[in-house]
Amino acid sequence: MGGNEGGAWKRRVWELTAFDCCSAAQSTTISKRRKFVADGVFYAELNEFFTRELAEEGYSGVEVRVTPTVTDISTSPHCIRQFGGMRVEKRLRRETAVMEMELQVLTHFFPVIRATHTQEVLGDQGRRIRELTSLVQKRFKFPENSVSLYAAKVQNRGLCAVAQCESLRYKLLNGLAVRRACYGVLRFIMESGAKGCEVVVSGKLRAARAKSMKFTDGFMIHSGQPVRDFIDSATRHVLLRQGVLGIKVKIMRGSDPEGKSGPAKSLPDTVTVIEPKEEAPITAPSSQDYGAKAAAAAAQEATAVEEQVAVETGNEGAAQYGVAGGEPSGEW
Repeated sequence: MGGNEGGAWKRRVWELTAFDCCSAAQSTTISKRRKFVADGVFYAELNEFFTRELAEEGYSGVEVRVTPTVTDISTSPHCIRQFGGMRVEKRLRRETAVMEMELQVLTHFFPVIRATHTQEVLGDQGRRIRELTSLVQKRFKFPENSVSLYAAKVQNRGLCAVAQCESLRYKLLNGLAVRRACYGVLRFIMESGAKGCEVVVSGKLRAARAKSMKFTDGFMIHSGQPVRDFIDSATRHVLLRQGVLGIKVKIMRGSDPEGKSGPAKSLPDTVTVIEPKEEAPITAPSSQDYGAKAAAAAAQEATAVEEQVAVETGNEGAAQYGVAGGEPSGEW
């Protein structure tokens, strides 16, 4: 664990959240509103812990995946655990006349930690990741073997605002000048393929008076739904001798059809210019009579109408005399 912060995190007393696995398994009636709030509280607390604990490892976020794997069916005379699902309950109801039956579905949690240095997150022979798994399991009172932590490497750390914010934070802690550190981060982000970037540092930079310095490059949007889709932002605090500095990094990613380095869709105000079709160059003067074509088409249409009238007249004569072609039969 990382110093006093890990110990303080373990010693803190939290109120029991609604996302507690034991209470979630026992209480089958929970409203959707409470469930969403409980999921948000669980994610916020988990993210805060990993942010403090894995700051040096380039922590960039966590994704919680939940999969139902185990079904516990508790009956009054005995308790049966079976992997699979609802088939066990139906079989029990069919074979044994059990009146009181409680169905509990245990879920398996797969928090995926995104970091730039995944090997340091795992530790020697997986020791670090096992310690983190044990802490998360004890804090939220999960059953044994119901939590598995995984580490995933950030594909492009130049487009990750959290990673760049932590990088700038450690540069300032090591005594690098603010302007030089910010321009270095700005250059690295733009070289990674970002459409725009903004870095803001606030606090006592040099003098006793606090001020803010803003460094921008490229294209940046500030309002509307595209901000949620294209902008990745992060905020960190740096505790220096003269005071606390606030760091905010905003990165605007471009659209990517594959969805790896950015959203698959494009900006709503994007204008696409379609190239005209290539036509054969005119080498010699030529003329074309469009009136002759129209007259030929009209004559062809008139001929088709005359043929249709002739066919209809012949059919009427055949029906009258009882022979095909409209010829009289000779028998009067």
